[in-house]
Amino acid sequence: MSTADVIDIAAQAIWLILKCSAPMLLSSLVIGLTISIFQTVTSIQEQTLTFVPKLVVILVVLIICGDWILTNIVGFMEDLFSRFGDYVR
Repeated sequence: MSTADVIDIAAQAIWLILKCSAPMLLSSLVIGLTISIFQTVTSIQEQTLTFVPKLVVILVVLIICGDWILTNIVGFMEDLFSRFGDYVR
């Protein structure tokens, strides 16, 4: 296994992590920004107000996107295992 193979696998793994975590992170960002704007407009200064809505939205997005995330991870692992013979020389 060459250094280029290791770098290629690591780059694919990092891209997969970013791709699979993006829906939850983006939804959390949007909810956090929305609640922050609401707090600014209404002058409510409660720091824990964003926790529960973010948690609920992340869980809902995880339920909706869970199949897609699992498919991507399984596809990556199948590709990695199918090329296992090329890596062990």
